[in-house]
Amino acid sequence: MEGAIEYFAAAGFAGGTRELSRQLGITQPLLYRYFPSKQALIERVYERLFIGRLAPEWITALADRSRPLAARLVAFYRHYARATYNPRWIRLYFHAGLAGVGLNARYIALVERRLLRTVCAELRAELGLPPPNGSPVSDRELEFVWKLHGGIFYWAVRKFVYGSAVLEDFETFAADAVDGFLAGAERVLPRIVAADATRPRKTSEKASASRRRR
Repeated sequence: MEGAIEYFAAAGFAGGTRELSRQLGITQPLLYRYFPSKQALIERVYERLFIGRLAPEWITALADRSRPLAARLVAFYRHYARATYNPRWIRLYFHAGLAGVGLNARYIALVERRLLRTVCAELRAELGLPPPNGSPVSDRELEFVWKLHGGIFYWAVRKFVYGSAVLEDFETFAADAVDGFLAGAERVLPRIVAADATRPRKTSEKASASRRRR
């Protein structure tokens, strides 16, 4: 698995199993004894590198309201960055998207379901807004929270893909990003939630919400 991850991170998912076997020092038939297809191997890489890195206890801690939300968000992103922000993970993530193997869409759905909807709920509680079970989270609200997650992720892209200079003190960077996000949320999120509460939900939105829950 480690060899496959290194290989796909360098060659992308278009790389063949014949070359992978050669680099691993084994025969191609032996590789297929463990993984019946290349897709099965890709699925195992996805489970190891993506699913296995989003620890449930981080989400539990994020919902612990005995601590300030800012501290919880910074702690989450510190754990998340240590687990995922490295050249191998970042390269595989982009290779998967370019290859169209479907891993990115599944991972994004997972992030929305486990992480971003938790952030939405905690942010509403912080600002005294109705909980999501009474006023469902809309696509607009999710997009607002994506601004935080995507902005922090782009730090890793600049560092590991573009080789650009970044603030190496990640915790300070994350704290600044969280503080800026929360300051903006105090002004913007009440308007979003209020507007969504008065807008009739379209059939397509209901279908979208149903897909996300699955």
